[in-house]
This record gives sequence, structure tokens and C-alpha cells, in this order.
Amino acid sequence: MSDPPKDSEIIRRILQGETNAFEILLGRYKAYALRMIKRRVPAKDVEDVAQEVFIKAYQSLPGFDPDSHFKKWLSTIAVRTCCDYWRKSYQKGESPMSVLSERHAEWIEAVISAKSVLAADKLAARKEAKELLAWALGQLSVENRMVVEMVYLEEMTEREAAELLGWSIANVKIRTFRARARLRKLLSGFLERERKTS
Repeated sequence: MSDPPKDSEIIRRILQGETNAFEILLGRYKAYALRMIKRRVPAKDVEDVAQEVFIKAYQSLPGFDPDSHFKKWLSTIAVRTCCDYWRKSYQKGESPMSVLSERHAEWIEAVISAKSVLAADKLAARKEAKELLAWALGQLSVENRMVVEMVYLEEMTEREAAELLGWSIANVKIRTFRARARLRKLLSGFLERERKTS
């Protein structure tokens, strides 16, 4: 039994006109791409975004560096496509409020309880925490939202986030700092309003 072909070999075959060979790459990396996308967009849109990622990857194959890793290259396309998704949502004025992952909900609950356990207790249900996080993330720019999700929610290093976003590490650090300060201000303002109304 021979070894399966390397990604670079499959890509070479695709570029030489064997377009059906792309199905091999799709089979290898679809689950990986779906996991990445599920962490970044609402569940109802994951399949559509994944399809867009693979279309972009296929169309961009002529520019792929055969000495690099396809998986990493695909990750970059996936993250940038998710950025585009949120950019379009913001332009349409859409901000899904109750479609966040459990991880996001746990994070917002931790942020709130770190500020004030009493204030966190006043949030009647997990749904409110999810909506608060969605609202707060919706106040950030698309780029800042993505960097916050990657560094704080997915626990990537600044270097990993920079590579996926195509930014410098300094840019990731600056955006992370600004986004964190903005979120702190938003959440503090929310908690202050909650205290005054209760």
C-alpha cells in the first residue's frame, strides 16, 4: 500500500488540470476548517462560510507556495473569511445576539464576576450574559473582535493570531490592548447602569 499523496503533489495535479483532485484536499481538511469556523461565526452560517473558504482556497491555488503548509494557508483563508463575514454583518446592521458558543458565555461570565460577584448575580440567566457579550463584541471593529476572540477566547498566542491574520505581532498587541480597554469600559458602564436600576 503506497503512502497517500502529499498536499503539494495534489495541488500540482490540480494546477495541471486535474480539478477533481481538489476533493482529496477537501476530504482532508473539511473537518479542520469547520472546527475553526464554528468558533468564529454563528452555527447557522458555518456551512456557508466553509463553502466560501474552500472556494477561495481553490481559486487561490495558483498563488500557493508549494514550500509552505497547506493547512496553515487554509487557516489564514478561513480566519479572513470569518472577518469578512462579520464585516458584512456589521454593514447590514446585523448583530446576532443569542448565537454565541458556550465558551463565549463562560468568558463573559468570568469577566463580569471578576468585576463584581453581586453584579453578576443580578444577571438573571446565561442568555443575558451571551447577549451582553454579543453586544460588547459588536461594538468593536471587525479586526478587534477577531483578535479578542483568537487571543482571549481561543487562547492563541499573539504570534499565532498575527500569522493567521497576516498582521505584525506589534499590531496584534496594540489591537488586543485597545479592544480589552474598550470591552472593560463597555462592561463597566453596563454594570454601573445595572447597579443604578436595581
